[in-house]
Amino acid sequence: MQTNNHKIVDYDAVLDVKFGKEGTASRVEAEENAVAFFAGQIVTDARKKANITQAELARRIGSDRAYISRVESGKTEPKISTFYRIMSAIGCRIEFSMPL
Repeated sequence: MQTNNHKIVDYDAVLDVKFGKEGTASRVEAEENAVAFFAGQIVTDARKKANITQAELARRIGSDRAYISRVESGKTEPKISTFYRIMSAIGCRIEFSMPL
């Protein structure tokens, strides 16, 4: 629970009302959409920081600009292998680590 303008807000309850209880089909869909949105934001931010157009990024990964646009808008969530290729084409390194 966090405060927002000095009002106590139970964000879990808000999510339950808006998207359904955890585990329901509507909540799972909302969570999947959120992950796709976040992935798109990561790609967009990295691409813009690298000063690369969508068309150039698409060319580098052997895709088309429309696909990059769908990824960046969160309409399409790339497979992890495609996400890795995209980030590599931008010049980003991805590191995976396991907790000890």
